[in-house]
Amino acid sequence: MRLTISALQMKMTDGIKGYISEKLKKFEKYLSPETDVKVTVSAKKARQHVEVTISQINGRMVRAEDSEEDLYAAIDVVVDKLNRQIIKYKEKFKTRQPGAGTIRYENSALLQGENQFYDELDDQEFDFEDEEFTIKKRKKFNIKPMSPEEAILQMELSGHNFFIFTNQDSFETNVVYKRKTSGYGLIESIR
Repeated sequence: MRLTISALQMKMTDGIKGYISEKLKKFEKYLSPETDVKVTVSAKKARQHVEVTISQINGRMVRAEDSEEDLYAAIDVVVDKLNRQIIKYKEKFKTRQPGAGTIRYENSALLQGENQFYDELDDQEFDFEDEEFTIKKRKKFNIKPMSPEEAILQMELSGHNFFIFTNQDSFETNVVYKRKTSGYGLIESIR
């Protein structure tokens, strides 16, 4: 694995680098030598923030982050989160039958009520003239064809509440997301 450690708003010491390297060393048995592992450590006021992104495990990204008062405690929590995600990931694909979904839906009414959101937006008026839209961060990633179920698994592994993917059936760009109430949503493009 190729480990990259960077620091934001703090000085990176050899002790911190050594601790991170030692903790992440146990994932080498799961990762190929070409796998990129990026660690970002930052300090904001009294909180220490650690974010680890493992770029490719069979084409999937795994990510974990945590903030604590103690940097070493934050590193330990992130390593535990990654460990649980990787074990969960391995189990899902070890028991998966070819062609079977990775996540099962309890009913097919998953998208009911999603249009209500757009109806409510149509009833509101927005004044954007005084707003300044500034992009603070950009990310690039490969969008590969997959099923919505696989996209949900990828979203869960990345720790985000949405995931953009190419639908393997329609080859359209879709988005899956966690709903605030419960379950997941799927946004499909209309042509």
